[in-house]
Amino acid sequence: MIRRIKAIAVKETLQVFRDPSSIVIAFVLPLILLFLMGYAVSLDSKNIKFGIISYSNSKSTNELISSFIGSKFFDTKVGKDKNEFLKELQENRLKAVLVIDDFKTSHKIQLLLDGSEPNTASLVTNYASQIIQEWALNLTSKKSVDIQTRVWFNAPVSSRYFLLPGSIAVIMTLIGTLLTALVIAREWERGTMEALLATPVSMGEIIAGKLVPYIFLSIASMLLCFLVAFFWYEVPFRGSVAMLMLMSVIYLFPSLGVGLLVSTLAKNQFVASQASIIVGFLPAFLISGAIFEINNMPEFLQYFSYLIHARYFVSSLQTLFLTGDIYSIFLANITGMVLIGAFFFLVVFMRLKRSLD
Repeated sequence: MIRRIKAIAVKETLQVFRDPSSIVIAFVLPLILLFLMGYAVSLDSKNIKFGIISYSNSKSTNELISSFIGSKFFDTKVGKDKNEFLKELQENRLKAVLVIDDFKTSHKIQLLLDGSEPNTASLVTNYASQIIQEWALNLTSKKSVDIQTRVWFNAPVSSRYFLLPGSIAVIMTLIGTLLTALVIAREWERGTMEALLATPVSMGEIIAGKLVPYIFLSIASMLLCFLVAFFWYEVPFRGSVAMLMLMSVIYLFPSLGVGLLVSTLAKNQFVASQASIIVGFLPAFLISGAIFEINNMPEFLQYFSYLIHARYFVSSLQTLFLTGDIYSIFLANITGMVLIGAFFFLVVFMRLKRSLD
């Protein structure tokens, strides 16, 4: 009996080493999850992109500007061109802009905030107010300070306006990646893939034929989520529906590519489903900007997020809902999604070619 148990144990151990996905799931993926949870989940804000427009050269004004530059919470940029700063605020390159008047008759200060990220907007308000109040206490002039705060894009500073567009991207990632991974893995698991490959139909045609139903399913799911967000939760939509459809179709390119790659690496449905959730759903949930703001993550994770295709779709959806059609942002996001999708499909075809050999 002990000999048979030993033989089965050796065989099973060899089988584990023959299947790399078992090693990955057992050792690598838990480490990835541990690092993601340890670094990505952060509610602190620092080095917030902040702009100051100053029309005054007085000593007191320079002291106020120095306070913002010296703050660890802000990455401050100072200038006098208001239109340039407002454009950067609109394109999400600045989170807030402080406008200081000439201080000739009174001390008027206006704080413009990007409300599309309500957590950051709230923190900026608190940090900036604290700095200004401390500066005002040390003023030698008896003039009163008039601080005006105005929130752009998300006037009620509702986190729902920020989270729901990002959630649509996460849902589309889950559907596109998971279902695609399962449909090809099912063929391998049942042994019918070889029968398909024996037919005159090419591999490209097989893949394309299998993907078409999931493209329509994903678009239908996106439209349902959009209708619920717009009508039920009353999230404003300031972009165009045509641009929403275009960005959604382009996003399916890398999303389906990830699913296909998973199905070629893990040729059974259980492993495929687990792997697609880990490599597709969790990165989209944690480090795409859908739930947690990317600017609050460690710097290396911010750079890593550029490899996550969901990041570009989340940015596009948040822009479409809260700001409108900003084509410079869409063009950059389309480029990112197409490059990542092309990479995944290239690897998929290389893998399938080797399988046929």
